[in-house]
Order: sequence, then structure tokens, then C-alpha cells
Amino acid sequence: MTVNATLKVKNRLGLHARPAALFVQTAGKFKCSVKVAKGEVEVNGKSMMGLMMLAAEQGSDLHLALEGDDANQALEELKKLFDRNFDE
Repeated sequence: MTVNATLKVKNRLGLHARPAALFVQTAGKFKCSVKVAKGEVEVNGKSMMGLMMLAAEQGSDLHLALEGDDANQALEELKKLFDRNFDE
């Protein structure tokens, strides 16, 4: 199963180290693959370095593509992180 979503980075400092770590930690709880793209750049959503390479500032749209049996559940958890502004 594949699910896709576009999520907007709302927190003031963007997807810096702490939010990226929370994203990777959350994505890592699931078996599905998680791809994150900003513009033409696509990275592994379970890679801290990959997410940091995106340099996703406030207002950035991140396109997520999750593939696997638990993709829906993983996407819901990741959406919650964005909705909470990564607890910032």
C-alpha cells in the first residue's frame, strides 16, 4: 500500500535538528518506507542527515510518500507531529 501527503512546515525555525530527530524517531517506529521530497530533492524520511539536507524552512511544503502495510498509521503519526508544530 502506498499513501501520499503534502505537509507544510509551520514552526518558526523550520525542520531543524530537533524536529528532524522527532520525524526520524516517529518514522522509525514503522516498517514502511518513508520518502520525503522538497522540490526536486527526495530523501529517506528515516535518515536524519537526509532530512537536514532538505533545509526545510517555515512555510515549506514537504511531499511524503509512504509504502508498506503500516503506511496509513505512519502517516497519521507524522501528521500529528506537523499539527503540533513538533511541540515547539
